[in-house]
Amino acid sequence: MKFKIIFLAVTFYFMSITWAQEMQNEPKVVKNVDLRKYAGLWYEVAKIPNRFQKHCKRGTTAQYKLLENGKIEVINSCIDEDGEKDASEGIAQIVDVSSNAKLEVSFVSILGINLFWGDYWIIGLDSNYEYAVIGTPTRKYGWILSRTPKLSDEKLKETFEILRSQGYDTNKFEMSVP
Repeated sequence: MKFKIIFLAVTFYFMSITWAQEMQNEPKVVKNVDLRKYAGLWYEVAKIPNRFQKHCKRGTTAQYKLLENGKIEVINSCIDEDGEKDASEGIAQIVDVSSNAKLEVSFVSILGINLFWGDYWIIGLDSNYEYAVIGTPTRKYGWILSRTPKLSDEKLKETFEILRSQGYDTNKFEMSVP
């Protein structure tokens, strides 16, 4: 019995260390996001390719609208391989109300219940809300968004510097076609 208790204690100790290291290694979000300024239309400038956007060939945008219940309506759209506009509607909710920079998004709703929430962390944001850099704790996903279809070379360089400083491999990003 003593062996089991010692084994469990040692296991818990090492799990705690691993969890603490992972928490320290997560990207850092911006200090504050004014959701009223953040709402509106954003253009995708670059992304880490992912399975749920595989069909998108150009013109990818995200439209955010604040709702009275405190959540955010999300409409992602793009032009697919057939030249047709494809849109997905979802909902975002704030996870960290102290900064408004950690959100989670769901595009699956069954009987009004949203399922399969994904992290959406704002890890970079231009002071004038001209661009946003979006990441996730695992760095599996990442996006650069802009208020215009293209960013200036200077602003694009800033976004990639943010990604590098947050531990992202910027070689994984591909530029989006407006």
